[in-house]
Amino acid sequence: MSKKLFIETLGCAMNTRDSEHMIAQLKEREGYDTTTDLKEADLILINTCSVREKPVQKLFSELGAFNKKKKEGAKIGVCGCTASHLGDEIIKRAPYVSFVLGARNVSKISEVLHKDKAVEIDINYDESEFAFDDFRTSPYKAYINISIGCDKQCTFCIVPKTRGEEISIPDELIINEAKKAVDNGAKEIFLLGQNVNNYGRRFSDSEHEKVNFTELLRRLSKIEGLERIRFTSPHPFHMDDEFIEEFAKNPKICKSMHMPLQSGSTKVLKDMKRGYTKEWFLNRVEKLRKECPDVSISTDIIVAFPGESEEDFEDTLDVMKQVEFDQIFSFKYSARPHTEAEHFTNTVDEEIGSARLSHLQSMQTEIIDKNMQKHLDKTYKVYFEDLNRDNYVSGRTNANLVVKVKGSEELLGKFKNVKITQIGRTICTGEIVE
Repeated sequence: MSKKLFIETLGCAMNTRDSEHMIAQLKEREGYDTTTDLKEADLILINTCSVREKPVQKLFSELGAFNKKKKEGAKIGVCGCTASHLGDEIIKRAPYVSFVLGARNVSKISEVLHKDKAVEIDINYDESEFAFDDFRTSPYKAYINISIGCDKQCTFCIVPKTRGEEISIPDELIINEAKKAVDNGAKEIFLLGQNVNNYGRRFSDSEHEKVNFTELLRRLSKIEGLERIRFTSPHPFHMDDEFIEEFAKNPKICKSMHMPLQSGSTKVLKDMKRGYTKEWFLNRVEKLRKECPDVSISTDIIVAFPGESEEDFEDTLDVMKQVEFDQIFSFKYSARPHTEAEHFTNTVDEEIGSARLSHLQSMQTEIIDKNMQKHLDKTYKVYFEDLNRDNYVSGRTNANLVVKVKGSEELLGKFKNVKITQIGRTICTGEIVE
């Protein structure tokens, strides 16, 4: 009888891929099978995220609940970004935790499993050339890391303190991983990195050929059987003309771009150490839309960053009016430990911050309600990858519009032309047309 692994993954797509790596190692090397029933698990892992609201309080609350429900003898391991910055404090506060594994130490999962109270959180550990065993949550889409760590110094962000300096994974490893995924049925790959378009800045081996992100995209697009390439997140600072032109003309690259704005105020962007201005961001959007008129653009926005004036906030609203983003992920600023902004004293009043977030989100709702109308009665090629309730199957268009149709699992992993019959803010309904 195999041992059972229960894993909870919080946060970003990179965490999802890290969890897949750990599952693969534990399956192949330790004989574990995954379970969705925490009570039958022999090993319980929580893969944490430091970017979430109040991540530390939520972690210990979750751990307490896991400890009450787990069966006798089951081990609990804490992994990911919060593990990286708390380290052995986790075991001090929750002595029933068996080990702590940082976000930069995923390859050591077998090692820590057999060391009681092990704490492995070296943020400079280099696993850029480690050959992980293979496991994927979905056979239709493959997440592939192209770099680890982050060299940016954004004052609001803890990631460089939890994932270490940026190192690119050799392109031959990425290409081989993509080929293997395609051979196993995936028609779409999703490239992951903190700043994907900074790829190639640093490799472990100084002799490695200097390949930038645009060239990596060209090489990947030559893989036979691979039909779609997506990636996240590019950094606006590194969006040069060569990158935008390749994005626009390469038919395998999906025409959806996530451009994290964070703020529309050049002054606030400087305080955030983002490295670009309001004008640069708008210039890149203009270039992108000129080269690729059908592109969908999403973004991240933080309101009420320390020192944000009403005028600064109006600058953010101005960018929203000019760009009309297809999707935004918006947040009211809250300080994170080990960040420069944690020590800023010019904080914005909580009520003002909440009002600004509400205003911004209302504006975005109006933009979406207006712009979604253009999809009605249009026909798009949809790649189906998810089973939904009530006999629906969903997938995405090239430009990342989520579409559902009546159907069964026979549609999964297939492309179909779909006419949009009903629009919503986050998902559209359609009918397959031949």
